[in-house]
Amino acid sequence: MTRHLLKLVWNRKRSNALMILEICVSFLVVFVVATLGLFFLDNYRLPLGFEWKNAWNVHVGLGRSEAGANPSGDFAAQQAVYARLLQEVRAMAPVEAVAGSWVVPFDQGGMSSTYDVNGRKVDMDADVVTVGFDKATGLDLVAGRWFEEADASQAWAPVVIDQDLARTVYGAADPVGKNLFDPRPGERPFRVVGVVRDFRKGGELMPNGNFIFRFASLDHPDGGPLRNLLIRVRPGTPAAFEEALVKRMQQVAPDWSFEVRPLPQVRATSFLFFLTPLIVAGTVAFFLLLMVGLGLIGVLWQNLLQRTREIGLRRAAGASRAAVHRQVLLEQIVLTSLGVLIGTLLVIQVPILHLIGVLSNRVLTAGLLAAMAAMYLLSVLCALYPSALASRVQPAEALRYE
Repeated sequence: MTRHLLKLVWNRKRSNALMILEICVSFLVVFVVATLGLFFLDNYRLPLGFEWKNAWNVHVGLGRSEAGANPSGDFAAQQAVYARLLQEVRAMAPVEAVAGSWVVPFDQGGMSSTYDVNGRKVDMDADVVTVGFDKATGLDLVAGRWFEEADASQAWAPVVIDQDLARTVYGAADPVGKNLFDPRPGERPFRVVGVVRDFRKGGELMPNGNFIFRFASLDHPDGGPLRNLLIRVRPGTPAAFEEALVKRMQQVAPDWSFEVRPLPQVRATSFLFFLTPLIVAGTVAFFLLLMVGLGLIGVLWQNLLQRTREIGLRRAAGASRAAVHRQVLLEQIVLTSLGVLIGTLLVIQVPILHLIGVLSNRVLTAGLLAAMAAMYLLSVLCALYPSALASRVQPAEALRYE
């Protein structure tokens, strides 16, 4: 039966080639959309590593007196103002914890570095934070401790890493108290003082990755002030507190600007940033499949009209309506299989050539199976009505073509 179906498909190879191409292109589009959606879903189920509820971020903009009129870069003066900001904000009643940071959770920008570890390169995202960042973001410390102000006087640079980076560098060994890697010229050696659970700065839709926290001491004169304040407020704090917060900070630094954004709002913006392309792609894929489905119905119908004599002769030779119905469906499944096969050969190049490193084999396989199921379902649905019409052809219909 299979050999007979392949022969029938080959005899109409010119008309079937376009159908196979349409199926292949549709398969690839569905694969991309399904894989992206499964990638986000697979990431969403993982622990985030921090608590975003009841957390606010204040982006600090330096005034002209510090950034422009002070060409020598009086970083110590800026840090003194920044330290006063932290102190004043911490004293406000609705505030449970406050800390400084360079990177904001859920924001797409950030810091990244690559270091040589035992002869191999390790990529990692990074943030520079102050004491209290663990309480402001609700980090879960699983080993060691968080930063202390006394760490600024050490001959080594204290760092806190997440479990991903700990596994990458140390395997199952305890990293606390060990140097992370050989320092670059001019850097103090990094020593691990603590380990937190996997920290996904980019949010729920982003995969796990190596992350490192570096310590920023406000008493140290090197470097400028951080540009963000992360504040944990008490549950039920009204939005009106924002006005009082900005007013208090403006009294400390009149020339600086402050932009307050609750982390739930930053999170919603991050979701919109990632999901908008998925929604657009999904809409395009839906209308593409709709057009392909209508096209398949039209082509199948036209082909069957041209094959009325062939089908009538089959019925005259004793073929039942069910056999004709089954033949048309199986021919369409063969065409779909050829299109899916070509698409699959293209898709498997992704893991073989390591074209997209963030996609796991599990997500790729699930996306591939979802695309296959969608194409077979579409093909069968499109072939049902034309095959039903073909099964109604009577043997006498063949006489019209004699």
